[in-house]
Amino acid sequence: MSERWFEGPLLGFDTETTGVGLDRDRIVQAALTTGSGDLVWLIDPGVPIPPGATRVHGITDERVKAEGRPAAEALAEVAAALRAAVDAGTPVVAFRAGFDCTLLSYELERHGIEQPAWERMSIIDPSVLDKRVDRYRRGKRTLGATSEQYGVVLDGAHSAAGDAAATVALARAIGALYPEVGDLTPQELHVSQIRWHAEDAASLEAYFKRKGRDEAVDRRWPLCR
Repeated sequence: MSERWFEGPLLGFDTETTGVGLDRDRIVQAALTTGSGDLVWLIDPGVPIPPGATRVHGITDERVKAEGRPAAEALAEVAAALRAAVDAGTPVVAFRAGFDCTLLSYELERHGIEQPAWERMSIIDPSVLDKRVDRYRRGKRTLGATSEQYGVVLDGAHSAAGDAAATVALARAIGALYPEVGDLTPQELHVSQIRWHAEDAASLEAYFKRKGRDEAVDRRWPLCR
């Protein structure tokens, strides 16, 4: 039997940011991990880091001013590494990819940097996979809670490198446990996740309406723009 995607090379991707506004917030740390080594960028976003964001990831204005790379330089390197993964056919793994990928896309646009061929990228999102294979599990669906569910160790939570490494391990664990996702090719899985995410978003929106909440849920994945 040929190697399945969860047995081969994967590139984990994660960011730490100034907030959760996809089109307005900035990246302060980015990481790409292969399992054998990490690429980590500490980035001066050029805007103040809100105290609430610092409480999550521990990155301060003082630190990025002293140690951070200029945003345009660092983000160009992140995009180049992602383009290399696309060219090599290596799937990119991101937990809640709609956030990290979309925010990165806006950042690259802001700095006039070439986008990393999103249309050719195979993205694997363990948060989408988990909801597909264990739809009715109660409890939180955060990276920490989901990692614990599958026996994955999360070291350095809320650091981009720690989260990226756990995300790769989580994808491998889900792929190995569930042939429904593990037996697909990376591109088949990417296309399936577009549909699965949209179905889940529609279901959540319907739930909100039953509760009297007129709240739209974005059906787009992995780019919410």
